[in-house]
Amino acid sequence: MARNRELVSEKRNYLVLTVAQAKEIVDNWLVEIDLANVTKLGLPEVDDRYHLWRVPLCAENGSKLGEVVIDAYTTEILPAKTTKPEILTARLLKQDETKIVEARKEKPQYKLSTLRNTIGLGDSVELLQDMPAESVDLIFTSPPYFNARPEYSEFEEYEQYLFKMRQVIKRSHRVLNEGRFFVINIAPVLLRRASRSESSRRIAVPFDLHRIFIEEGYDFIDDIIWLKPEGAGWATGRGRRFAADRNPLQYKAVPVTEYVLVYRKQTDLLIDWHIRHHPDRELVAASRVVDGYEKTNVWKINPATGSKHPAAFPKELAEKVITYYSFKGDVVLDPFAGSGTVGAAASELGRRFVLFDSNPVYVELIREAVVTWENVNFSAMMWINCKPVSPPSIPILNSLNTSKIDLADTLDAQIELTEGES
Repeated sequence: MARNRELVSEKRNYLVLTVAQAKEIVDNWLVEIDLANVTKLGLPEVDDRYHLWRVPLCAENGSKLGEVVIDAYTTEILPAKTTKPEILTARLLKQDETKIVEARKEKPQYKLSTLRNTIGLGDSVELLQDMPAESVDLIFTSPPYFNARPEYSEFEEYEQYLFKMRQVIKRSHRVLNEGRFFVINIAPVLLRRASRSESSRRIAVPFDLHRIFIEEGYDFIDDIIWLKPEGAGWATGRGRRFAADRNPLQYKAVPVTEYVLVYRKQTDLLIDWHIRHHPDRELVAASRVVDGYEKTNVWKINPATGSKHPAAFPKELAEKVITYYSFKGDVVLDPFAGSGTVGAAASELGRRFVLFDSNPVYVELIREAVVTWENVNFSAMMWINCKPVSPPSIPILNSLNTSKIDLADTLDAQIELTEGES
């Protein structure tokens, strides 16, 4: 009988739409790990709250062995949520799986990144995909606002915006070092009404992004409130009607705050572990925060003024985040770099920076500004899809018309070249 009701997976625009597709993905995975002939599949179920497919794995006698979890948007099998192949094998053979779990636990090693200062033009989703795993120590960004300003927002539908943010957050998880921080500056946005007969609409973007962070393997640490002067909020137009008429029900608070949400990549390591095991004790000592730091989660900071970027955040905000959540010498990534505020603050504070932006106008602003930044070794900088600001002493990595590079291979080549010149 013909189906006349739209599937949940179709409503969500998943790539994995049906039970048959989910089974096919798992069958192929079982062939790869040599367990196809000794396991059976249970009934796959779509978990639309987390945008996942869950496929039970069973032994020949029907007893459950574990499950495979598939990202419904990308068709990717998620290793962190899927039962490990060695555990499946142990359960099939009725072995003691606790010994396998113990064997998997290796003594953690502190990872020092070899990344150079980097400026890249392109889609951050693609550029992040080319970065080495666990090569970044802090991510701080203020992503594009979803709103009705065509000169700044490229997204027509809010779900499209959230999907893009999920891809960035997911790929950032891979490049972020274990137990390190992803800090995001975000605020609700106001969609202005199209006509006087319609109402404006306010979207609680921070709360939707919070859910994505948790689903993608981050722990929530802090909600910091960036408090601006009272006059900063009147530019939105919110609250003017009430100020004039004072009628009940018309009241709308003038927004003078934004969120600075702090997340940590999930780990069993305590934060103190990174302090105790950092191999350069002098850098740890030099990174100690001096008096005058923010003691509460309300930070009073004036907005940025005079920037050529339509939504620049103040350098002071970047300085505080970088100081509180990284060591000197660390690598700080901004996947939505805009005019490069994070890079300017990072270099001034003795950190390295990786700045990506898809807009060539904003990358040009960074290129113009980087020559004024402190502690930048231009001979060792990486330029991806854009020209260096001065004649390079190393080969140009890419041009505006070339295809995507393998960033990990390029890093190795550049390190060898730089060491050869020293």
